[in-house]
Amino acid sequence: MTPRAAPNSAPTIEAHGLTKHYGSERKGMVHALAGLDLVAPAGKVTAILGPNGAGKTTFVKAVATLLRPDAGSLTVAGIDAIAHPEQVRRVIGLAGQNAAVEPALTGRENLVMVARLFGHTAPAAKAAAAAVLAEIHLEDDADRPVKGYSGGMRRRLDLGASLVGSPRILLLDEPTTGLDPRTRIELWESIRSLVAGGTDVMLTTQYLEEADQLADHIVIIDHGRAIATGTPTELKSQAGRDVVEVRVQHGHDLATVAEMLAPLGTETPHLDEPARRVAVPVAEGTASLAVAVRLISERGIELDDIGLRRPTLDEVFLALTGTGAPE
Repeated sequence: MTPRAAPNSAPTIEAHGLTKHYGSERKGMVHALAGLDLVAPAGKVTAILGPNGAGKTTFVKAVATLLRPDAGSLTVAGIDAIAHPEQVRRVIGLAGQNAAVEPALTGRENLVMVARLFGHTAPAAKAAAAAVLAEIHLEDDADRPVKGYSGGMRRRLDLGASLVGSPRILLLDEPTTGLDPRTRIELWESIRSLVAGGTDVMLTTQYLEEADQLADHIVIIDHGRAIATGTPTELKSQAGRDVVEVRVQHGHDLATVAEMLAPLGTETPHLDEPARRVAVPVAEGTASLAVAVRLISERGIELDDIGLRRPTLDEVFLALTGTGAPE
């Protein structure tokens, strides 16, 4: 395991009143960050969600010291990132959507090269590379040229390249974009291993399921401001009611079931015709489900599934931002 900085109870990242503007008053001003307040707790995976143009990438760039905010304060691992960006760069790793690795080299050679760029001696670079290869589960393929790696393997190697400098904080900008579901799950496991090893993670993602699976703490931002924070469970509670969800066997029964469920709901039932599914938020979760089961059974309608669930993060996102899932 690669050595990490000792745990600290202070927030990993803390921003107050952070602003960043582009353009001019004459040509039009874009307020990418508009007084953003955000705290990423130590020892957690923090996910940043928001619609396109909400300010997610601008904030990541500010944390990575790739741009300077116009106003406000920003501390990273207890360091003033605006006054001392060079100190921040020593404690962070950054991995983006595209794997920045050299395909002609082996996985091991890539990591040794990056470790040397961090200033490691040759023996230390080899040791760091070996430790990181174990963390990202690439030991068996370490000595193969990267050009023969799958997309998921390259993305894991890119994570590894961000780790050979033993960062305290890893910034991941949409790390699984473009990956197939199986590879995405494999990368999630690698990220969980990193957190278990002591690396704090802040990620942006367009996949709400990813935030639900990985994040201990979620911040939803819109128009450059934080509009909601909390655990996935806390945010789902903010979205309101439990949902009775029914999937019928035959599409022609969908409208009938929706009509039957409407009196139980606090809102109009939502129909998904391609999936043959109807969902309705309800005030009395278990009792409403029991009534729904009885009504549908009495009518003899055949079902594939019926159940009671909490609101999804997609529904939370829609309720808070007025838009669908981020893209």
